[in-house]
Amino acid sequence: MEPHDAAAEPASLSQEVIAAPSQAGIALVLTVRPDAEGDVKDVLADLGGMTRAVGFGYQQDRLSCVAGIGSGLWERTYGRPLPADLHPFRQLVGAIHTAPSTSGDLLFHLRAGRLDLCFELARQLMIRLAGSVDVVDEVHGFRYFEQRDLLGFVDGTENPVGAAAVAAVRIQDAAFTGGSYVIVQKYVHDLGTWDALPVEEQERVIGRHKLSDIELPDAEKPANSHVAVNTIVDADGTQRQIVRANMAFGTVGAGEFGTYFIGYAARPDVIETMLENMFIGNPPGNHDRVLDFSTALTGGLFFVPTVDFLEAPPGSSTDAPPTTTGKAQADGSLAIGSLKGTSTS
Repeated sequence: MEPHDAAAEPASLSQEVIAAPSQAGIALVLTVRPDAEGDVKDVLADLGGMTRAVGFGYQQDRLSCVAGIGSGLWERTYGRPLPADLHPFRQLVGAIHTAPSTSGDLLFHLRAGRLDLCFELARQLMIRLAGSVDVVDEVHGFRYFEQRDLLGFVDGTENPVGAAAVAAVRIQDAAFTGGSYVIVQKYVHDLGTWDALPVEEQERVIGRHKLSDIELPDAEKPANSHVAVNTIVDADGTQRQIVRANMAFGTVGAGEFGTYFIGYAARPDVIETMLENMFIGNPPGNHDRVLDFSTALTGGLFFVPTVDFLEAPPGSSTDAPPTTTGKAQADGSLAIGSLKGTSTS
């Protein structure tokens, strides 16, 4: 969870959507089996305690886990009302490129300074959820040089900070104040074709200088550059912002190299507009040229409720606090590294 700033945070404690760039991360997208909603609800209530247990001895590495819930699972688990803008991810079909909508009830976004912490928390979550969920996508991400993606450009340059970041991701809906929306997509890159481009042409595709990360002047920036199509400005001239937490990933043997897009926002429509500009074009046909080298394989939209909502949903009994250590071992241990218990018999 994030350090609490009473001047900036809502009364409800938000999940750690806003975080400094991490060295490692894991994204898990799951579907929930029929009649397993109660088990999932219990695990979500224990999520904070499980995260603290795994990361307690390594607090400098800031292990965190954000849980997002899809529209179908929300109705089956928490009923109505739904968060106002929660709906299935909308597939976008352009003249050349498509943003697919893929299955997913639950998103876990794990981050830390070390991959082993993310891995162990993911393992503990799956132990608790065994028999209740199926994994439809699992991505292990890493920090690539100076926060660059595998195309070689810095990723997340325009992320807002401080109060601007809070405003960008925290909704003020009366029923769900402090929550956020998140959209995720898995992109794979054709690095062979990309690397064959001269650097100057790569810069025109992205809209930034590769080495310095400085944005190209408007007079030099193509209208179909990645920067141009992802800049959303309201009628009054206000630029709408999101917080990106993208991860680089790859498998050398399989030749798979990509970027896992993770975008947090107070309303999903700003990201949806970006995607419409990218895949369909504004005007139509003027698609984001980066898509000529990057293919979207997945697409999902989730709501990120507050910590207190997960721990004590409306209508639930709060007589007993949620457990904090996940599924108990017979000997009371956590079964994590040196915390494994030993028999005393």
